[in-house]
Amino acid sequence: MDCADEVAILKRDLAPLVGSLDRLSFDILRGKMAVAAGEPALDAAQVQAAVARTGMRAERWMDVQPGTAELGFWQRRGRTVLTAVSGLSAAAGFLIHAADVGWTGALGSEGGGPNLMPPPTATGLYVLAIVSGGWFVVGRAWRAVLRLRPDMNLLMTIAVLGGAGIGAWFEAAVVSFLFAFSLALESWSVGRARRAVDALLAIAPDTARLLREDGTEVEMLATEIHVGARLLIKPGDRIPLDGTVVRGDSEVNQAPITGESMPVTKGPGSELFAGTINGSGVLEAEVTRLSGETTLAGIIRMVGEAQTRRAPTEQWVDRFAQIYTPAVLGLALLVTVVPPLLIGGDWGEWFYRGLVLLVIGCPCALVISTPVSIVASLAAAAHNGVLIKGGAFVEAPARLRAIALDKTGTLTEGRPRVVDIVPMSGHTREELLGAMVAMEARSDHPLARAIVQHVTELGIAIKPADDVRAVDGRGVTARIDGKEYWLGSHRYLEEKGQETPEVHEQIEQLSSAGRTVVVMGTTEHVCGFVTLADAIRAASPRAVADLRAAGVEEIVMLTGDNAATAQRIGQEVGISSVRAELLPADKVTAVEELVARYGAVAMIGDGVNDAPAMGRATIGIAMGAAGSDTAIEVADIALMADDLGKLAWLVRHSRRTLAIIRQNVALSLGVKALSVVLAFAGIATLWMAIAADMGVSLLVIANALRLLGGRNAA
Repeated sequence: MDCADEVAILKRDLAPLVGSLDRLSFDILRGKMAVAAGEPALDAAQVQAAVARTGMRAERWMDVQPGTAELGFWQRRGRTVLTAVSGLSAAAGFLIHAADVGWTGALGSEGGGPNLMPPPTATGLYVLAIVSGGWFVVGRAWRAVLRLRPDMNLLMTIAVLGGAGIGAWFEAAVVSFLFAFSLALESWSVGRARRAVDALLAIAPDTARLLREDGTEVEMLATEIHVGARLLIKPGDRIPLDGTVVRGDSEVNQAPITGESMPVTKGPGSELFAGTINGSGVLEAEVTRLSGETTLAGIIRMVGEAQTRRAPTEQWVDRFAQIYTPAVLGLALLVTVVPPLLIGGDWGEWFYRGLVLLVIGCPCALVISTPVSIVASLAAAAHNGVLIKGGAFVEAPARLRAIALDKTGTLTEGRPRVVDIVPMSGHTREELLGAMVAMEARSDHPLARAIVQHVTELGIAIKPADDVRAVDGRGVTARIDGKEYWLGSHRYLEEKGQETPEVHEQIEQLSSAGRTVVVMGTTEHVCGFVTLADAIRAASPRAVADLRAAGVEEIVMLTGDNAATAQRIGQEVGISSVRAELLPADKVTAVEELVARYGAVAMIGDGVNDAPAMGRATIGIAMGAAGSDTAIEVADIALMADDLGKLAWLVRHSRRTLAIIRQNVALSLGVKALSVVLAFAGIATLWMAIAADMGVSLLVIANALRLLGGRNAA
């Protein structure tokens, strides 16, 4: 199960069996269909037989868990191989055809006379292109006939066979390839998303250190550990399960779950999340959730559910085909048989007119127009550093009314930078920073790296530090020039008992402004402190202003960071609507509220914690260079250069694409309508019908290629 079309088929064919669509649920990312318990009662064999009648195959989920079987090459690559064969064969056939009759003759040979027919070699290549491109389509088209439910597969099959039947080999081959390519692209996108979810599962370790009552520790599978068990979490460990700290102090990097830009201090009573990373302290924690119920597991589940709820809207051509295809077939049949039977018309003449009408009804230009427009739009976007994952997401930005943005790594750079340097007790800035770097030089802590980078850029001399020791969850101590120094957080300063009311007030004001404070002192006095904050991307304020100028009604910032930091960032970039301290589930709720209010909503983020909200939005947009693999794979669009300024460009480019698609559709249908009138009047011939169709095809292609001119502006 790789696409929404297959889900629609399964729903339609299994609904009579299960009694209600409410009993069916689908997870496209994992290729999973679930049938809820109820009446009538069903066994696996009945469900498998019903699925088999659709042309698909079902296996019990418990029998196909990851690792139980490897897919063969044909199962993994068959669609890609056949699509490539179709495209290469069509191209090779056209080159041979053109060498024999000329470029004009090859393009206009349909109905143009025997002298323009392709040579046998070209015909064979065209046939190969048609067969390989339609390999996965013909079966579905036949089942559509049996079900008396015409769909896009039947429409395409009729178009290809109709073209081949009158000698339009090149056109039939191209249509077959384009449709196969679109299906392959959709299947590939789903496969990439599946692999991203598998990678997400790997964030949490498979094993955990269990503390027994006698104080010994044993390593066990995380899936075997029950609620209430005690875990030992050593420095640098990824936390295996959700829990509560019982003993110990440390700082934990929660960015994979909450998106917080800074590590969070954890002590007794603090909550821990599976998949987050412990800092320098040792923690003992009590498990509060089983492995399948952790916050991380909930993220994975929400990604799947959001993708299912947000299944792509059925293509308008598919809906149109439900009426168009049987109408054309029925009309052609009536034209063929009614006049000879009722008014004594010549069977040969009216058979010819019916055939002309059937050829006119062949929607080659109509079908080609949209894919070519989409491909041109995708290419133009790629030139601008915007990766759009398929045609389904090209038109969506044109309709956006609201945009939600993550903070850390999206509006900001996602890493701390030194903002303020406040020396005290007679020390200079150089002395303060030099001593700090001497103590932090070997640390991998994000704050330490930021201070070291800042001092390196200033070129300040650094004295060597001796006897450097980490104080769990608090800071660092060391000896410099024979004197004892300490360095740590505001909390560590309070524990040292060296804080004055003036220093406390000053640090509190800076902290409330969303800055992190690192204090240094000796056994005698406080030497000073520095503040750090997540730096705003230079393009963020302009990007927000451009989005408003492009007509986006509502712009909201969603973040797991603290409220003070979020409000400061929002004010600096020009966003007044800010929601802070959100877990992934809260972000999903916020996006759902925006969708209910505005309809078309985009979510822009860069982390694992943003993935569920991105999946729930109308379109998800990831920061390509800085974003996590999971966010990028789940997203529909990626900004590969992390340039937020491309958001407004994307909205305008999408609107231009949509306008050109509408022009192409109107042109295709208009010519069809005129051709039908001429066919009834007995004026149109097969040659005229094909020439008109090919002419319109060339026109819509040329119109679509105008999108490539919008590389720098849309």
